[in-house]
Amino acid sequence: MNKSRLEAFSDGVLAIIITIMVLEIKVPHSADWQALQPMVPSFTSYLLSFVFIGIYWGNHHHLLHTVKTISSGIIWANMALLFCLSLIPFATAWMGENGYQRNTVIAYSALLFACGISFTILQLAIQRANEFTPALIEAFAVVKRKGVFSLMGYAVAIATAFIDTRISCVCIVVVAIMWIVPDKNIEKALKN
Repeated sequence: MNKSRLEAFSDGVLAIIITIMVLEIKVPHSADWQALQPMVPSFTSYLLSFVFIGIYWGNHHHLLHTVKTISSGIIWANMALLFCLSLIPFATAWMGENGYQRNTVIAYSALLFACGISFTILQLAIQRANEFTPALIEAFAVVKRKGVFSLMGYAVAIATAFIDTRISCVCIVVVAIMWIVPDKNIEKALKN
């Protein structure tokens, strides 16, 4: 399999995930502005998930940009990541429909934790199957450190949901902010 086929498949899956998420937002049966008020939790959970899908899409692109050889390990690690990401519409809808109640936030945070682990496994599979320059190896180390910090943030989000789900949401947003702009070290290392 060549890299472009793997990228195209992944892009298609991510596009479908976003489509499913937006279709979960129900249109109110009234034209009054007040009819939108009950939808705020659903819309904010959609917005948060849309940002996360965008983050994974951008960082996935950067990872795959480094690949010269596609191994079966990369294919299956990529499938594991896509599987975890494909569950985001369910967790998004559940959390939004139930106003960020404890169990829904725990499930959402746990799913993000699983996505983070899957992304790290994909990165390791790519590193194992390809030879890289020292600059690219260092760039991967930076991404891995961010990944470990993200996993810690998601673990804190899970734990704090038992106390106050708002703290959990802050942890999740902090992780998103950290990843919102893909790390430029990979691009710089590829140019050298």
